[in-house]
Amino acid sequence: MRIDAHHHFWHYNPEEFAWIDDSMQRIRRDFLPTDLEGEIQAAGIDGVVSVQARQSIEETRWLLSLADEYDFIKGVVGWMPLVDPRVGEYLEQFSANRKLKAVRHVVQGETDEQFILRSDFNVGVSALLDFDLVYDILIFERHLPQTIEFVDRHPEQVFVLDHIAKPRIKESVILPWAENIRELALRPNVYCKISGLVTEADYHAWTIKQLQPYWDVVLTAFGPQRLMFGSDWPVCLVACEYGRWVETVSELSAQLSTNEQNRLFGETASEVYHLNT
Repeated sequence: MRIDAHHHFWHYNPEEFAWIDDSMQRIRRDFLPTDLEGEIQAAGIDGVVSVQARQSIEETRWLLSLADEYDFIKGVVGWMPLVDPRVGEYLEQFSANRKLKAVRHVVQGETDEQFILRSDFNVGVSALLDFDLVYDILIFERHLPQTIEFVDRHPEQVFVLDHIAKPRIKESVILPWAENIRELALRPNVYCKISGLVTEADYHAWTIKQLQPYWDVVLTAFGPQRLMFGSDWPVCLVACEYGRWVETVSELSAQLSTNEQNRLFGETASEVYHLNT
């Protein structure tokens, strides 16, 4: 299967989606499975992994209900209250649905720059192993040093880094992001999504040439065996259409072998998220 390992659904309202500012007006509306299905069919994508956009149990429940209804939704990265002492109860309840493949917390949105190292949060993350759940890491590049320390606390846990840790592409700044990415990638339990690059660049003026150095870093650091394609739809729409992003990643990865491209466009995601089970 060709897999889009990262996208979102939502019913838009300005209170819960305050991060969608005036520069992103195009995505100030609902985005639902019927909106995505035609996009993936046109781009030759067979299935998707739906990722939480709100931090609530209700969001996780809703995404799982959509996955039960639409066969092309192969897995869900939901939200769980990882700092809640009762997190094990929630995990036991929701992991009964096999479409729940991973958990994510919006660490980038926390005012505490050391949030990812909090003891209660780490206790919650430790509980994921018992349920064979992946943890998706959503951070800004400035959080990479803390994230390396965080990952080292959980050597058996599988992690997926979202959006290549959001480097400062718009400013063409690559250090110290590149050095920290190389260090993080030394941990074999960490994988990386090729997603979110265009929204870290200039929405209207980005080029493949500008993205190339960032692609080169993650390709060298993780290798094609630990990279997976993600669209970040519908967020990507503020900078490019769905099909254009698929074409962009295809162009960036054109020098890879067929087997390596297959890893990038589906096999890695299927393996990491257990999409066939």
